[in-house]
Amino acid sequence: MATVTLKGKEVQLKGNLPKVGAKAEDFTAVKTDLSEVSLYDFEDKVKVVIGVPSLDTGVCAMETRTFNQKLAKKEGVIGIVVSKDLPFAQRRFCETEGIKNVVALSDYRYNDFCNEYKTEILTGGMKGLSARAVFVVDKANVIRYVQLVPEISTEPNYDEVLAAVDELLK
Repeated sequence: MATVTLKGKEVQLKGNLPKVGAKAEDFTAVKTDLSEVSLYDFEDKVKVVIGVPSLDTGVCAMETRTFNQKLAKKEGVIGIVVSKDLPFAQRRFCETEGIKNVVALSDYRYNDFCNEYKTEILTGGMKGLSARAVFVVDKANVIRYVQLVPEISTEPNYDEVLAAVDELLK
């Protein structure tokens, strides 16, 4: 079972994240208009799937804004930020922050993302939310890069994520 820390205190996750080379499990989530979408609906694109605890936190908001900016000029790539925030809150955040290059999806209805990718936090104050993790998935839905951020209150290594994306775009 994977663990990360929250402000230095260890928290357990639901299991071990999928490995590089594994088939990316499909998951269903809710868009900001309350319609449902699955990962496989984006099959013709390289996908950067970004699990975060909540867009209402400073680090998650910064991470979403950063990926929105950094993925803007990458053709054939979609950023998908998944949290358990309600779709209404996600829509408000995206409209307020001008998020146009990343799709916000809510895992509140089915918990599919957290279940399939084993990012659900099982202990501590953020129990039930997703740990901070990034998966780069190719057009054939194979995981090509995984980053579990060891300290939830810090941002991911963007350079590593973008290098994995760029490798797939060659």
